[in-house]
Parts: sequence; C-alpha cells; structure tokens
Amino acid sequence: MSKHIAILGSTGSIGTQTLEVVEANPEEFIVDVLTANNNVELLIKQAKKFKPDVVVIACEERYEELTEALKEEPIKVYTGIDAIAQVVQMSSIDVVVTAMVGYSGLLPTIKAIEAKKNIALANKETLVVAGEIIQKLALENGVSIYPVDSEHSAIFQCLSGEFDNSIEKIYLTASGGPFRGKDKKFLETVTSKQALKHPNWDMGAKITIDSASMMNKGFEAIEAKWLFDLKPAQVDVIVHPQSIVHSLVQFEDGSMKAQMGLPDMKLPIQFALTYPKRFKTDFPRFNFLDYPNLSFEPADYESFKNLNLAFQAMEKGGNMPCIINAANEIMVEAFLKDQVGFLQMSDIIEGCMDQLGFISKPSYEDYVITDTETRKLALSML
Repeated sequence: MSKHIAILGSTGSIGTQTLEVVEANPEEFIVDVLTANNNVELLIKQAKKFKPDVVVIACEERYEELTEALKEEPIKVYTGIDAIAQVVQMSSIDVVVTAMVGYSGLLPTIKAIEAKKNIALANKETLVVAGEIIQKLALENGVSIYPVDSEHSAIFQCLSGEFDNSIEKIYLTASGGPFRGKDKKFLETVTSKQALKHPNWDMGAKITIDSASMMNKGFEAIEAKWLFDLKPAQVDVIVHPQSIVHSLVQFEDGSMKAQMGLPDMKLPIQFALTYPKRFKTDFPRFNFLDYPNLSFEPADYESFKNLNLAFQAMEKGGNMPCIINAANEIMVEAFLKDQVGFLQMSDIIEGCMDQLGFISKPSYEDYVITDTETRKLALSML
C-alpha cells in the first residue's frame, strides 16, 4: 500500500529532494500535505504537479496569491504556523517529513507525534531545543522517528541488526565546510558570500552558514544524543573532507561500522521513507578507484567556537540547547545581512548562554519563553 506523506517545508532543499524521491516512486507514495514558509511560486508549481489534499503557506501575506493560483484545483488552502500544526494531524497521513528550518519545526512535530504519525526528521532543531520532550512523546505514542540527516541516517543504518548491542561511541563526520583548516585570523574577515560556498553539499542558506561555522555539527551531536540515547561523552566529531563516510559506530568490542556513499541527500530521505526496505535507485554509485585516499582530521574546537559551545550546551542540558539555537538563528540571519562578523556570532551566542536563566527541567512553555527571551537578547547585543 502507498504511504501517505506530509512534507513540511516542501520548497526547501530537503523538501524538493523528497518530492524527487516521491516522483521516482509514484506507486509507493502519495502526497497529502505540502507546506512552505514564503516561497509561494514554487509551492504553487508543486501543488499543481502533486495534487495534495492540502497546502499551507506560513506567511499570511502570500495566502491570497496562493488561493487565487489554486482556485481551479481541488486543494484546500490554509495559512499560518498554527494551520501547519493542525494539518499534520489529518487521519490519512502515515509519515510527516519535517523539513522546516529552525525552531519553527518544533510545534508541528509535537502535534504530529501526538497524532501518532511517524516522523522523517530533517529538522534537527526540534531535538536540539526539546529532545527530552520529543523522545518522551514518541515513546508514549508509539511513534518512530527516522533520521533524514545524512550523518544520523548513517548511524541508524549502522545500527540495523545491532539494536541489542551497546554503543561505545559514535563519530559524526564533517566535511569541514568552506573554511576547513583556516585559523581565527582568516575567519575574522570572511563574508556571507564566502560562507555560502559549501564544497560538497547543496543546501539552504541557514544550514550552509551553520556548516561553515560548525554549529551544524554541534547541533547534530545534540540530535544524536537524543536519537540514539547516548551520553555526551559517547559523541565525537571528526573531519572527513571527501564526505564519503557519512558517520561511524564503535561497539563495545571495539569493532566499527561505517555507512558510505556519494554525498546525495535523496538516499537518506528515501531510506527514512521506506525503512526497513531499500528501494532500487538510479543514484550515482561510489567507486573506490575514484577516491583512492579518504582522509580524516580532528575537529578544530578553538577556531570554530560554535562547535565547542554546542557541546557545552549538550553537557549542561535543560534549556541551554534552546538558548544556543535561538541565539544562533538570530546570528545567522544577521550574518547573511552583513550585520555581524563571522566570529562575532559565537561571542554573542556565548553571551546569551551566560546571561539567560538556566532551567534544568524545562516544560514546553519554558522552551517557548526561553526562545523568545533569547532572541530579544541576541538582537540587543548586535
């Protein structure tokens, strides 16, 4: 039977690639819901092509344009973040692909889990901000969370058949981004244009800047802690410039498993949607002879301070990861507008971590307040 899916953030990098997977497997998937933040033009094209039951545009100013464009289609049109949180609860949906950017993905993910929908998780901020709440809800509602990030998908694939065996450590691989090997002096003057040139992956602006600052890898470490029930000391980061080994698991007997392949997000997306099956693809195949040398380097926690701050937040727990996420979202937006320097982003994030009140056992309401207060403080520090 075909799986009915909702794609939150269908116009972004993960969302568009998810639709490519759907298009390649028309008998396996039916798109019930598409949502976007602001890109109404692409959402209209997607809606006309995939004929979902519902589309939602978060930006209310674009609602009229979307409604007018789809008035001849048998598609319900809604607007606003609350509408997104409501449509994920539709009875027809089997899997919700959470590909929204940043904190905005938290509430819809919570509502989808409460409605007992399995999650294909591409929005790492959901677990960064509120991992404890998300995992508790998933357990209570019998919901599976399938990771879409290439690194977490790699760990998940390495653990297949190994769930009874204890993990000693996991290694998340990082390409190093566009500034691999650069020191603080170089990083003082880098621009957003430079930071947006990722060597291996084609991603959205937010995640590309996070990759350049290594915050993305720090967030992935926090996400891995929750996904795989690990202690912070069991999570490590290693730089692997070729992006062929997507991550590794080390077991208690010392043996290691790695998942390898060419960097293509459609593979982990498809695996999250088809698990436990693997569907045949025409994706390019990896050839060892094309990569005779695979190299690995230690991560630079000093030059890339964001990585260090993320590990501090993971160790501290509570609402500290929520603080670092909110401050980082403000900093990335400011950096893209040339309002803050590359290294200054880390200084302001650290300032927010130092100044805001710590809550060891936050509720959902505490996370909402923490997020709001952090954004205000971060903006005031620009």
